[in-house]
Amino acid sequence: MKAKKVTFADIAAYTGFSKTTISRYFNNPDSLTLENQQKIADALVALDYKENKVGRILASGQTEFVGVIIPNLYMHYYSEMLNQILSTYETYGYKFLVFSGNDKADVERRYIEELLAYNIEGMIILSPTISSRELASCHVPVVGIEREDEFISSVNTDNYMGGVQAAGLLRKSGCDILIHVNAKMPDSVPASGRVHGFEDTCRDYHVPYELILTHMGNTFDENKAKVLELIDYMEEKYPAQKKGVFMPNDTHANVLLNALMQKYGKLPDTYQIIGFDNSPISREAVIPISTVGQQVSVIADQAMELLSEQMAERKKRRPAPQREPVHRVIPPVLIRRDTTI
Repeated sequence: MKAKKVTFADIAAYTGFSKTTISRYFNNPDSLTLENQQKIADALVALDYKENKVGRILASGQTEFVGVIIPNLYMHYYSEMLNQILSTYETYGYKFLVFSGNDKADVERRYIEELLAYNIEGMIILSPTISSRELASCHVPVVGIEREDEFISSVNTDNYMGGVQAAGLLRKSGCDILIHVNAKMPDSVPASGRVHGFEDTCRDYHVPYELILTHMGNTFDENKAKVLELIDYMEEKYPAQKKGVFMPNDTHANVLLNALMQKYGKLPDTYQIIGFDNSPISREAVIPISTVGQQVSVIADQAMELLSEQMAERKKRRPAPQREPVHRVIPPVLIRRDTTI
């Protein structure tokens, strides 16, 4: 026999409260005393109440959905960050609608319109394409991760310290020349800190270095072509020198490692490689790759905590909007593996 569906009327009859009070428990619990909230919660257990999510959304307008926009799924860092964000459901209770922007601003604007049409309660944005000023005008709380963040709250890694750690490890590995490969970017982008940290460390210790600032591509084919060009350039300019190469992320570091393995059948003694992120590919590579680890699970949790606080505030009878963006910085962790001595 199918169990009878428990209604607000049943809960009201059991507790002695009105149906209006029961509705307030679900849609605006702060309007009830803690004692009355507990009485209703106990009744739900006793009656084996199963919540009708659709009905609650229609009644309250609160969907418990968060929109997420990532640049792409090729970079292992983004897929791992997305995995960690999704896992926060157990802690915060929010569900996620996810889009991949592929660096196309017009496409991402359509995605945001679509998300807002679903009445999302907030957004987490990893894509750098749309300015934080524009995102702040979306009238929902927004938290950025590893992107320009002047007008929105954010959680980022201490990229400067990451650059210092990478340069320090390569210096101690006895390299003759340190090379950092990264994209050209303004200082408003957190990843620019890696460049500054790397460069300052090389200067402080009087270590020869070179910055190669170029876009390495967002697909495997683009990335491999750029890496092969990079190898040709380094071997022509530094043929016999021991090269310490700090790649912008673990995905690109793995492509470099594979290209050298295919060319020489091993990682030559003239190369030391370190990546960034500690994404799964750094551990799974044919030779495990040294890396500067972003604490991805911590970043994801902190981003959802920030967003949850802002979303909860908006639900109060008298919300106090956040006056200034909140920026949290998470320290990186240097992880030594087999591509550095």
